[in-house]
Amino acid sequence: MAKILIVYSSIDGHTQKICQRLQQVIEQQSHQVTVVTVNEEQEVDLTVFDKIVVGGSVHYGKHSPLIIDFINKNKPILESKPNAFFSVNLVARKPEKCIPGNNPYLQKFLRRITWKPKELAVFAGKIDYPSYSFFDRLIIQLIMVITKGPTDPKSIIEFTDWQQVESFGLRISEME
Repeated sequence: MAKILIVYSSIDGHTQKICQRLQQVIEQQSHQVTVVTVNEEQEVDLTVFDKIVVGGSVHYGKHSPLIIDFINKNKPILESKPNAFFSVNLVARKPEKCIPGNNPYLQKFLRRITWKPKELAVFAGKIDYPSYSFFDRLIIQLIMVITKGPTDPKSIIEFTDWQQVESFGLRISEME
């Protein structure tokens, strides 16, 4: 049984939902999983975990600076253990963009950090227009017009491939 930490950043809560599903899958493999937001990680001793997974959503084209700070601050610990990173973004709703090597947001993120995660994944996120502020809704609609996505302001669409999330959870369970 391994002790696994998942540290994440989420704006609208969907990345948290993905972390919870990862936790369920990994715990079904008889591992112990702790899930914390990047804001809570200061309260956690990273050295007691056997594996560390970091995840973050893309908001306005970028991952949270808090995730980058966490990685930079903890790079030696991350590199000393089996580790993984996953990104949640709407571009990944397109089949060719849910592959780590083809996802522009993940590739841009990886160029900004010096840590080289051993495992990578990209998951499509969720659009929840009714919950967004007027400004956020307009910006996301504009992005969706450009990328040929849904623009109905009443739309709530979850693009996440939960089978892909579960497969990643199994990969985390098996990391050595």
